[in-house]
Amino acid sequence: MANIEIIQPEDATGELKEIYDGLLRSRGKIAEVHKIQSLNPKSIVNHMDLYMTIMFGQSPLKRVHREMMAVVVSKANECEYCQVHHLEAVRNFWKDIEKTSRLKSDYTTAGLTKEELALCDYAWNLTRNPGESLAKEYSNDLRKVGFTDRAILDATLVVSYFNFVNRIVLSLGVELENDPGGYKYE
Repeated sequence: MANIEIIQPEDATGELKEIYDGLLRSRGKIAEVHKIQSLNPKSIVNHMDLYMTIMFGQSPLKRVHREMMAVVVSKANECEYCQVHHLEAVRNFWKDIEKTSRLKSDYTTAGLTKEELALCDYAWNLTRNPGESLAKEYSNDLRKVGFTDRAILDATLVVSYFNFVNRIVLSLGVELENDPGGYKYE
């Protein structure tokens, strides 16, 4: 159960109702991670702007790569909510239940390409060891498999964003919806 008050869509008025209605139109559903911010409606808008830029904006990283990294960061942080949500997105792209299950349990056993494995290693290492002097080495590992500096920036944004969201979810007690799938993934 959430640790703070949440204004549900049926009780929303004014700006919050408009924001909720917009989420329904653009994403197909309203996630609990957005409802948890209902006491500060503008934060939902800013959050969605950041999310859409990082996860759906133009990037040398494929959408599935960004979703895959979201799962790995969330696994490293033990954030079940985000693991489930973003695993659904990966499953939408891969169409392979077994491979996505392996991604969640241990990404090193998921049969990833060397590029995908490098991105997952980057997500895991940067999440688990953010202050270590190995950050340059992590970036160099991505370069070795062909990622550009722009791709490294975008990968870092994905990792940073999910560490941010995992903290919101975990600290405020955001609960997983009964049906976490069904969003617009592309």
